[in-house]
Amino acid sequence: MSDTRTLRIAMNGITGRMGYRQHLLRSILPIRDQGGITLADGSKITVEPILVGRNENKIKDLAAQHDVDEYTTDLDGIINDDKTDIVFDASMTSLRYGTLSKAISAGKHVYTEKPTAETLDEAVDLAKQAQAAGVTAGVVHDKLYLPGLIKLRRLVDEGFFGRILSLRGEFGYWVWEGDVQPAQRPSWNYRLADGGSMTTDMYCHWNYVLEGIIGKVKTVTSRTATHIPTRWDENGQPYDADADDAAYGIFDLETPNGDEVVGQINSSWAVRVYRDELVEFQVDGTHGSAVAGLQKCVAQARSTTPKPVWNPDLPVTESYRDQWVEVPDNDTFDNGFKAQWEEFLRDAVAGREHRFGLLSAARGVQLAELGLKSAAERRTVEIPEITL
Repeated sequence: MSDTRTLRIAMNGITGRMGYRQHLLRSILPIRDQGGITLADGSKITVEPILVGRNENKIKDLAAQHDVDEYTTDLDGIINDDKTDIVFDASMTSLRYGTLSKAISAGKHVYTEKPTAETLDEAVDLAKQAQAAGVTAGVVHDKLYLPGLIKLRRLVDEGFFGRILSLRGEFGYWVWEGDVQPAQRPSWNYRLADGGSMTTDMYCHWNYVLEGIIGKVKTVTSRTATHIPTRWDENGQPYDADADDAAYGIFDLETPNGDEVVGQINSSWAVRVYRDELVEFQVDGTHGSAVAGLQKCVAQARSTTPKPVWNPDLPVTESYRDQWVEVPDNDTFDNGFKAQWEEFLRDAVAGREHRFGLLSAARGVQLAELGLKSAAERRTVEIPEITL
């Protein structure tokens, strides 16, 4: 009979939207319920979640609902418990540096949402701490594990684009102000004092997407805006929304072979969607183009590219969308969050570095910081390399 190891995972911030839906409900519970993960040597990993939160009634109810044996409001206690193997954090950004520092100091493997800290100095310090402690540290890079971007990356690896020229991204949707209809995002997202900011929230994502699809981010030119200055909180009370709710960025990118690529990404909580998905990326190259959302990817090769003719005096008679071909799955894709969790758990058991660690996360914090600097100073800002 093959060996089985149970990993006890303290899951902090599990009552939040992402912590609950993506990490508990769609990742850890399915891993537990499928009987764990089989490793290459035939042994197995199973998981035992421990729900951690500040509201005991909430986590107690979640534990009962999902047949979880253990829950606690004592974060420090569960971090220092010898039986805890991994500490996962999905709590507020302002609390994350302290939580991860304590976990690393206690010798625990850590897996965390982004941003990993409020400042670049803290984010780099976390990476140094993990390196010195010899623990496995992973940061959620979920979008790279989703079908649309997997297929887009496949096209890059196969040389479909030829020389890549540009990447354009559109992200966002209308977040209700909270007066007429409840807001679908928490109010702290729109208050600077609580760590809110579209730039802080999303540029850490765009950094790993740009690195994962194209290559290094060399410069950033960004413009931020607070389009909706007043919002209503969870209690129906108005408040000043002083954090940026939109960020418009241009990025100079460099591919592994040294080609220069122009990247553009618009991010907004004050935009209405006229796209197939809430986020889409278009990559254009000399030999072809592709558009990818989180699930779907379509492509148009050079040999099948039509020749549009500009004529504003006549109505359009051709369907441009019909001229693209859907990229086939050619695989079975699991939930992206779950897929990365499984990869991280394998790395933690093996005691090896996770490919998306705290240094990668620090580059995301760096891009957010420099994006805000660019917006404040109305100039292009170069991005220096981070070394530990």
